[in-house]
Amino acid sequence: MSVVGKVAVVTGAASGIGRGIAEVFVKAGAKVVIADLNAAQAEATARELGPNALGVAMDVTQESQVDAGIDRAVQHFGKIDILVSNAGIQIVAPLVDFAYKDWQRLMAIHLDGAFLTTRAALRHMYKQGTGGAVIYMGSVHSKEASPLKAPYVTAKHGLMGLAKVVAKEGAAHGVRANVVCPGFVRTPLVDKQIPEQAKTLGISEEDVVKNIMLKGTVDGEFSTVDDVAQAVLFFAAFETNALTGQSLNVSHGWSMT
Repeated sequence: MSVVGKVAVVTGAASGIGRGIAEVFVKAGAKVVIADLNAAQAEATARELGPNALGVAMDVTQESQVDAGIDRAVQHFGKIDILVSNAGIQIVAPLVDFAYKDWQRLMAIHLDGAFLTTRAALRHMYKQGTGGAVIYMGSVHSKEASPLKAPYVTAKHGLMGLAKVVAKEGAAHGVRANVVCPGFVRTPLVDKQIPEQAKTLGISEEDVVKNIMLKGTVDGEFSTVDDVAQAVLFFAAFETNALTGQSLNVSHGWSMT
């Protein structure tokens, strides 16, 4: 299994897990498109990763930007073999206090973004006739639930359904779809949640980490960006329909379903 010479588009790739995925792909011999809302950061990341990386501005909730960004990736590298739908945000609040605009924003980035990038990528993959891989960044919350995260849990569950449909429709074209489901990874997104949850729940930040985030793990450890990136690489490199419509937990046992 190899991604040497493959072209991967990774959304939300200018920082956090997305950047880690991009770095792992480049090291493995792939060409990577750094698609991110922050255009300057996307271009800077691409420069740091070298000639096999391209920075593209992309708001995944905007149809025109998604289509233009995927088209530019194909024009620059000649094809697209892998899509990693990774862009995401987190907003935590009790359901009864959750602002509708925040619900809409989170759902748009996670689900609308996944739909728009998938549709754009599939159009090229089908036309190329050489197959491909679509990988969604799910979460243990694709299978489990936690308080304060109603839209996030809903969206991550939704990605599982989308992956299964893409797996069914894409099979005839050699396109596979799978979901990577990380536990808590110590990124800025998670760091932001710690004080927010501590304030909402009336507990210390230490208790949030120990008794909420890591309580369900087998060893009290955070998953790492590289852990997640290696799982994505595995799905990307697996080249047959034997492994499609599946999910892989990367959670130190937080979820075992």
